[in-house]
Amino acid sequence: MDWEKIQSGPEFTQLRRRLRTFVFPMTVLFLGWYLLYVVLADYAHGFMSTKLIGNINVGLVFGLLQFVSTFLITWLYVRHANRKLDPVADRIREDIEGEAK
Repeated sequence: MDWEKIQSGPEFTQLRRRLRTFVFPMTVLFLGWYLLYVVLADYAHGFMSTKLIGNINVGLVFGLLQFVSTFLITWLYVRHANRKLDPVADRIREDIEGEAK
């Protein structure tokens, strides 16, 4: 199997590009969101301790939204992979398996 040929092929290049166009921006977005949470928790005590309902404050809501954003990113990635990545990966795999026979 000529793996270098497969890696330099147009379908593999397309697969890498599609993966990177999702992963890199989403990583920057999530890290920025997380950094905002950490910076606010450290430097904006008054804002983060603002009570919203009962004992629930802004800091707690921001903290819980970290979990929500993680699940949202996971869902978006699965959707992206199913639509954009898996069809190309399946074609590459079928080509490889066809050559191996």
